[in-house]
Amino acid sequence: MNTTLLDAPCDAATIRQRVREAGVVGAGGAGFPTAVKLQAQAEIFLINAAECEPMLKVDQQLIPQQAARLVRGLQYAMSATGAREGIIALKAKYATAIDALTPLLPPSIRLHILPDVYPAGDEVITIWLATGRRVPPAALPISIGVVVNNVQTVLNIARAVEQQWPVTRRTLTVNGAVAKPVTLTVPLGISFREVLALAGGATLDNPGFINGGPMMGRLLEDLDQPVTKTSGGLLVLPADHPLIQRRTRSDAAIMAVARTVCEQCRQCTELCPRHLIGHELSPHLLIRAVNYQQVATPEILLSALTCSECSLCESYACPVDISPMRINQLLKARLRQQGARYTGELREADPMAQYRMVPTSRLVTRLALTQWYHSAPLTSEQYQPQCVVLPLRQHIGAAAVPTVTVGENVVHGQCIAQIPEGALGAPVHASINGCVTEVSTTAITLVKG
Repeated sequence: MNTTLLDAPCDAATIRQRVREAGVVGAGGAGFPTAVKLQAQAEIFLINAAECEPMLKVDQQLIPQQAARLVRGLQYAMSATGAREGIIALKAKYATAIDALTPLLPPSIRLHILPDVYPAGDEVITIWLATGRRVPPAALPISIGVVVNNVQTVLNIARAVEQQWPVTRRTLTVNGAVAKPVTLTVPLGISFREVLALAGGATLDNPGFINGGPMMGRLLEDLDQPVTKTSGGLLVLPADHPLIQRRTRSDAAIMAVARTVCEQCRQCTELCPRHLIGHELSPHLLIRAVNYQQVATPEILLSALTCSECSLCESYACPVDISPMRINQLLKARLRQQGARYTGELREADPMAQYRMVPTSRLVTRLALTQWYHSAPLTSEQYQPQCVVLPLRQHIGAAAVPTVTVGENVVHGQCIAQIPEGALGAPVHASINGCVTEVSTTAITLVKG
């Protein structure tokens, strides 16, 4: 691993190669391999720095510390994709980040100031707010000439290009019912149990845990699960909190509630961000289709595939506690097993679209998070765990193939699992110095040497 900054600019092919070798994947979503994104030819490269999930405080604190690196990372990404314009989209309340970035911007890069609403931060909504362009349903942003990555991804691009530094760590927020709410950087493969301890532990006797934000995060049932390249945060809430209780309901219970109490009020559709910008997706019609299958047209059912799972329909809009998003997830799983695809057209945007985004302050109140909402300041403390478990699949695509064996000593940054030949994926690198103690079909375990 070379830690010397480059003396000369890289060409597009070298940028993509170094990003691929560093194992960079999208840090804000499902983990799409970034080198593949950089193969696209785009007009605009957009950094999504909105961080719209309440309680997560990573990007807004990283930017002031690493503003120059972020701008350089964006320039590398623009060079690789041929983009003529770079945009950093962030909220006006991130004043410190705006002040740090503003004097560093070249003519080809601009800031776009977003309102403090949810889901400003959803990829499609951020593109629309920052460029005026609308991504068609079931299409990718590149279909309208845009490529999007989040802050940590672009910082990782800069490290990969300039230092050939692989992705071995993740910055995440620990918030809620913890003794010391904090945003910290930890080696990949550390357990969430250790992360919780670094925040002083839970302050409740019976806590529940969410991996990610309160809207789109997943229930974390096992604190021994490892932090990966896409881990968004750790939220600790009372086990009887509505956000925890909703996530523990069975699929059968979700369906039963939908069948018995939906009043077809349309509130879920009126606030659905994708519907507002012209997608056919109408959650109330999907609920009706599930309840009354004789009115379930193929087009309505297929529109579930375009749901972004932002959770507004269930967490904010529905007055009777139905979960349209969970029903969409069930439909999507079934449709994908069948190989179905959505092919609907982009419709006219709702003229009230910008006014139906939900203010973050109102969302926090509705979610009953006020008591648990903390600033979670960024710490520079470095923590070295005794053991890490590194999943071979921390990204969309094929799992990486181990290149080490039990008993082998490895050093931080060493490639320990490589992309299968011709497959979509990303390599995995050692996040600590240590000895390989286990190589399974799903992960590699390292113990500090």
